[in-house]
Amino acid sequence: MAKATVIAAQPEAADAGVAILDAGGNAVDAAVACAMVQGVVDPQMCGIGGFGSLLLHIPRSRAIVNVDFHARVPLAARADMWESKILCEMDDGFGFALDGKMNDIGWNSICTPGTLLGFSEVHREYGRLSWPALLAPAIRCAEDGFRVRPHVSYCWNHKDKKGLRANNADRLRVTNYGRSIYCEPDGSPKRLGDRVCNPELAETLREVASEGADTFYKGSMAARICDSVKQNGGMLSDEDLRSYQTSWGAPVGTSYRNIQLFSNRPPGGGVSLAEMLNIAECFPLSGMRHNSAEYIHLMVEVMKFGCLDRERYVGDPRFVDAPIELLTDKGYASAIAERIKLGERAVVPRFAINPPTDTTQLITYDDEGWLVTSTHSLGNPSGAIPDGLGFMLNGCMSAFDPRPGHVNSIAPGKSRTSGICPTIGLRNNHPYLAVGAPGGANIITSVFSTILNVVDFRMSAIEAVVAPRFSATGRSVLFQNRFPSAVIEELRDQGYPCVISESGYGPSGVHLMLIGDGVMSGAADPAYDGVVYQT
Repeated sequence: MAKATVIAAQPEAADAGVAILDAGGNAVDAAVACAMVQGVVDPQMCGIGGFGSLLLHIPRSRAIVNVDFHARVPLAARADMWESKILCEMDDGFGFALDGKMNDIGWNSICTPGTLLGFSEVHREYGRLSWPALLAPAIRCAEDGFRVRPHVSYCWNHKDKKGLRANNADRLRVTNYGRSIYCEPDGSPKRLGDRVCNPELAETLREVASEGADTFYKGSMAARICDSVKQNGGMLSDEDLRSYQTSWGAPVGTSYRNIQLFSNRPPGGGVSLAEMLNIAECFPLSGMRHNSAEYIHLMVEVMKFGCLDRERYVGDPRFVDAPIELLTDKGYASAIAERIKLGERAVVPRFAINPPTDTTQLITYDDEGWLVTSTHSLGNPSGAIPDGLGFMLNGCMSAFDPRPGHVNSIAPGKSRTSGICPTIGLRNNHPYLAVGAPGGANIITSVFSTILNVVDFRMSAIEAVVAPRFSATGRSVLFQNRFPSAVIEELRDQGYPCVISESGYGPSGVHLMLIGDGVMSGAADPAYDGVVYQT
């Protein structure tokens, strides 16, 4: 059995994690190094201008800790400031399209970032190597450059067919610096295999390595960030950065068959994942044919009922009192399962289809039993790069409800509910699985399906990740294009609107580790160029 494993959506990031483990670091150190490199080589997916959530297994106490660092609405924002600009709600429920797209791209789409403080605090509490050592690989990547990988190229060239969201190429061109490093002279994105160097980001990371995260939130770097935002008419202020705090606590827990599962608390998606698993447990899934029309019909309803409850009840716990005990109660789940068995179908009202997928994932595990799974993101990236600093800020305002009086309405200092749900499973009180994914609202449904693949259908890690997936978070059911047409037609005959993705993988990128019986195995979704490295 390998001593340690790193799973990430980018080979350069996984390589950095393994190098840190080989240098004597633990899984926490490896996760931090991996995340920092991800922000360099997938600069519109994640970075120090973003947000995320992390689950950590501590071997000596067997405790599992949830560290949340979601982005927060600037204090200058108002609940009704964009109410008159609404065009439509997105089909997956994650945000609204506005006339002018000011919530989606540019300097007003930015929320207070939490990624750097989150990883810094986790390292300070549990890391082994020095902070500068963990940032060294990311500094080298930024200075020496990285080659544009297939998934990066796909994302940069992806266009919103409905025109409701900004095209990703436009996000690269919001600032002159972004255009200079990510684009050709004609303004088109750099091509597959081209090298991208980011000297300004290298200098920024050197300053962070030397001075710590405080420079970003309270020091000279904070002043430079806020000066750029102010000069461009944005809302983020020095008070937003100075007052930002992460949230630490116990995760949401449930059991599924013989596995104890733990995921993140609101505003993350863990409570919705737990509810879906509790409902699914009421059905004899192992006796069904995997991805048959019967199986898909039942799990689509499980997904939709979970989605409805998430949007009714789940929000930032500092603003919304989400009924976590109810939503994770086995009896509550059983009652929903009975409604499904009687033929009831959940209806999730929507007006358009356009799920955001700008996120990434990592998992690290070492020979002492330290285990980290983290999902972090820019949301829909704003495209805004503060002068001289080289990193892109998140565009998380796009995820909020511009209508006052709703669970996820805009409020100063508030975080929007997200689908990210890094999850750890224990069997006989020992780590058994770790899983997580990028992919907007489809994260929850994809992690859910992957856990069913492992537990009910006895799949290996790679089988569980590459098995064709479907997702239902709105009016329609989204299928990868590898599903048999006969199955899709049978579901259409049952009245389900079916949408077939142009991609054979996705719409999220599941990363999974399985541990047990003397074997440690992992799988990274082919949709995201992911890798599994072991040492």
